[in-house]
Amino acid sequence: MKVKICGLCREEDVSFANEAMPDLVGFVFAPSRRRVSPTQAARLRERLKEPIGSVGVFVNAAVADIAALVADGLISWVQLHGNEDEAYLRALKACCSAALIRAIRVEGPEDLVPRRQPAQLADYLLLDSGPGGTGRSFQWDLLGDWRPGLPYFLAGGITLDRLEEALAYRPYGIDVSSGVETGGLKDRDKMLRLVARVREGV
Repeated sequence: MKVKICGLCREEDVSFANEAMPDLVGFVFAPSRRRVSPTQAARLRERLKEPIGSVGVFVNAAVADIAALVADGLISWVQLHGNEDEAYLRALKACCSAALIRAIRVEGPEDLVPRRQPAQLADYLLLDSGPGGTGRSFQWDLLGDWRPGLPYFLAGGITLDRLEEALAYRPYGIDVSSGVETGGLKDRDKMLRLVARVREGV
């Protein structure tokens, strides 16, 4: 199972990630207290160990801006949380080779009903309760026997205390941000413990 730790914005965060060795880390380019500029992201990415992959998190960003970050090697995955439509996703896939994650806000069972939507143009889905980084979970039991058709990351409210419950739904991966923070900052011990427990199968 993949582990993504999102919202890295300090050099210490990258150092912690290099110890914990998640599969992916996220740099937030959208409005957020964890937001980084391309210059900051480049500095952080340079310190990140291989083979940890880097994900850029965006909300309705210009396609050209995302493509430039991919071309510069700052990110190799793109995660979209806005109102990006089918034309946007097609344009993005046409100009860059990054893996594409489409976030879906789950507020009720209707959000998990199969339907034609831009998300189907993505490579992966991410299920969350809100815009991301809120630390709140949706009703995970809505997943039940849901078959998404795409691999998905489960996000929102995943902490060490709820890790076993989250993994029981057997997502492709989990996405954690505030769940490995203390006082709003990434916590080395929590990051190390969470990744280790996933690797050990909890």
